[in-house]
Amino acid sequence: MATAVKICGITRVEDGLAAARAGAYAIGLVFHAASPRWVDAERARQISQSLPPFVTAVGLFVNPAPAMVRAILREVPLQLLQFHGDEPAALCESFQMPYIKAVRMAPGTDLLQYAASYRSAKGLLLDAMVEGLRGGSGHAFDWSLIPAHLPLPVVLAGGLTPDNVGEAIRAVRPWAVDVSSGVEREKGIKDADKIAAFIRGARDADV
Repeated sequence: MATAVKICGITRVEDGLAAARAGAYAIGLVFHAASPRWVDAERARQISQSLPPFVTAVGLFVNPAPAMVRAILREVPLQLLQFHGDEPAALCESFQMPYIKAVRMAPGTDLLQYAASYRSAKGLLLDAMVEGLRGGSGHAFDWSLIPAHLPLPVVLAGGLTPDNVGEAIRAVRPWAVDVSSGVEREKGIKDADKIAAFIRGARDADV
C-alpha cells in the first residue's frame, strides 16, 4: 500500500501545482490567522481551482467559529476539513463533510480515547505538542507513543523532512504523512525540490 502524502501550508498556486506534479495526494490550506501560512478565501480558492483531478484540497481550522467555516466553504472548493484545535466531535461533524482530527502528542495522550470520541473522523493526524503552535513547528514527537492498533487511520505529522520520512513510515506504517515546514524555503513558501525529495523518500519506504 502506498503511503499518501499531504503537503500542508500551501500559500501559492505554484506550490500547490509543484506538490501535485510530484505526486502529493493532498494539499493543505490554513485558515488560522495566527499562522504564517494563513491564506484568505480568495487565495485559497485560486489554489484549489488550480489543482488537477484527484488531488484533495484540505482546509485546516483551529477552534473556528462555525459561521467562519461555512463562509469559507461557500467560497473555496474543499474536499476535506482538518481540525487542529480543541473542537468537539459535534462541531467537526456539523458541516456534513469528511474531516480529520489533529492530536497534539505528549506522554499520556490516550489515542484510543481520541479515536472513540471522534469515531466519525476519517483519521487522526498526530502532531508534536509545542506550546503556542498548532502545527508547522518542525518538531517531531516520540513515535512509540502510537498504539499498534488504532481503529482510525493515522496521518503522521511533526518534524518530517525528506531525510527522515522513510524512517518514519517504516517505524509507524501510517496511512499518510503530512509535511509543512520540512519542505519550505521560508515560512509559507515551499521548495519544489524538497517536495519532490520528500515524496521520493515516502515512495522508497513503501517498497
